[in-house]
Amino acid sequence: MARAREQDHPFYKPLWRRVMIVIVIALWLGFELYMGSGGIWLAVAAGALAYAVYTFFITWPKDAPKDSPKDDAGPAA
Repeated sequence: MARAREQDHPFYKPLWRRVMIVIVIALWLGFELYMGSGGIWLAVAAGALAYAVYTFFITWPKDAPKDSPKDDAGPAA
């Protein structure tokens, strides 16, 4: 059974969506730092930001997966 990965979902394919997700999480982290809570939500925001940057930019495939080439001869008889 194939393992589902974030990189395989078509929602995350456009670069602007991945950038916006990271910006929103960074703003959330900034808010938590500004409020000075220093609690669990600060750790959650920092972890989410680290995970998003790692997943969407560091380990993101450079080339999009290509479909298998289609045979022009048509289906086998």
